Amino acid sequence: MSNTRAHTRWTGLAVLVLAVTVVALDATVLSLAIPSISETLRPSGTQLLWIGDSYSFVLAGLLVSMGSLSDRIGRKKLLLIGSAAFGAASLLAAYAPSAGWLILARALLGVAGATIMPSTLSLIRSLFPDDRERATAIGIWGAAATAGAALGPVVGGVLLEHFWWGSVFLLNIPVLLLLLGLGAWLLPESKDPKPGRWDVLSVVLSMAGVIGTVYAIKEAAAHGVARWDVPVTFLLGAAALTVFVRRQLRLENPLLDVRLFADRRFTAAVTASLISLVGVSGVIFVSSQYLQLVRGYGPLQAGLAELPAFAGSVAGGLLTARLARRFGARLLLTVCLLAMGAGMAVLGFLQQDTTYLALAASFLVVGTAEGVAYTLSADLVLTAAPADKAGAASAVSETAYELGTALGIALVGSVVGSIYANGLVVPAGAGAEATARAGESLGAAVETAGALPADVAGPLLASARDAFVQGMNTAGILAALLLAASALMAWRLLRGLPRRGGAVEEVTVAQDPQKVDA
Repeated sequence: MSNTRAHTRWTGLAVLVLAVTVVALDATVLSLAIPSISETLRPSGTQLLWIGDSYSFVLAGLLVSMGSLSDRIGRKKLLLIGSAAFGAASLLAAYAPSAGWLILARALLGVAGATIMPSTLSLIRSLFPDDRERATAIGIWGAAATAGAALGPVVGGVLLEHFWWGSVFLLNIPVLLLLLGLGAWLLPESKDPKPGRWDVLSVVLSMAGVIGTVYAIKEAAAHGVARWDVPVTFLLGAAALTVFVRRQLRLENPLLDVRLFADRRFTAAVTASLISLVGVSGVIFVSSQYLQLVRGYGPLQAGLAELPAFAGSVAGGLLTARLARRFGARLLLTVCLLAMGAGMAVLGFLQQDTTYLALAASFLVVGTAEGVAYTLSADLVLTAAPADKAGAASAVSETAYELGTALGIALVGSVVGSIYANGLVVPAGAGAEATARAGESLGAAVETAGALPADVAGPLLASARDAFVQGMNTAGILAALLLAASALMAWRLLRGLPRRGGAVEEVTVAQDPQKVDA
């Protein structure tokens, strides 16, 4: 009987791995399709950024609300509802007739994805009550999440080599159908036995706060703070988050128990996950364009070039539990963040003709370190929370992941875009319309050059590629500095953890505030 239950647990985990892989894959699978989308839908530079990050913005804004909802109505039920909605939104994205429709479809995918991610992690808490089994399960789950994100460019490259850009979304459909069938059969239902009411005002405040502040940061990075809407949106978003936190402290059954952040292990894990993803996701977003539009790789070749990140993330996620028991969470998380920073710093020195081995080494180091850091952070967050609040706690971890992804694309993309626009020199004879179009993005410059005479197109392409590489170099250095600061923060916040023992035992000890400061 025990063997049957164990088999059911691990089979159920396979279903959850399938779900998280689809959502993670969708966050990055579009990166290699950006040049094709630029040519087909002709988005502006701002629309191009929104195509990249509207998914993560909406997903991040809703994760806390959906995580709390899963605690109330049932995690399995919300997972299956979200999977069906994800499939419908994938169809809309695949056949989007314009950039505006694609942005809308990506936002709807974010809504559906927000119902899936916290449900998967909180169901692991229900499936695996044993600490060591759960640590292994979370390692597999984390490997799937990071591997899905790293595998996105490879899958996208294979599809784009043979089909149009919308095919990257149609890939979701058969996987989701399999998920719906197996999930309904294999997954147990779990929820908070005394959840209280779902506070709609808190839902609105959390969404307004997250989306408002992120939008303001994105626009400030792209256009500066001189525009009136940037400070206004930031102040409104910050005010909404402040009211949200105060309301959670007053409610008997809060949407998010913000008191969890009093445990500095919890805070360190969430913050480290957020900051690391800011650097990683943004650089991946621009490196996919670098490989295709600067080095001239085809979509499949570019996807294969990013394969070391995929291999590293899988290995890192699977090794996390063992490494945490050997070295302790504090040392392991700090070293991984520093390693990611070193990998990012390599991008600060890339040129158009730099050997691929340097780029491959960077991808491998960043992917491996991210696999460990993300899985360890998820384990720290999940085991620090009470079991009946697993959905809400999981949502905090996933919010950090998705918010970091969205901010990374927004900030790094905006920095690269700004340096690109300022550094681009359009040769005389290109015309006003071509000049304006080429200044929007590197993809637009490549498309514009295709319609110009050779004596004008050559210098335009050379200048555009040089300006883009300068922007990517700056972004790589900034990301490295950000990760170094994150490593210092993690080292300080996680002081007091025993060097030996798994992350689970360490967090359990840390739940007593007096022991934390001892």
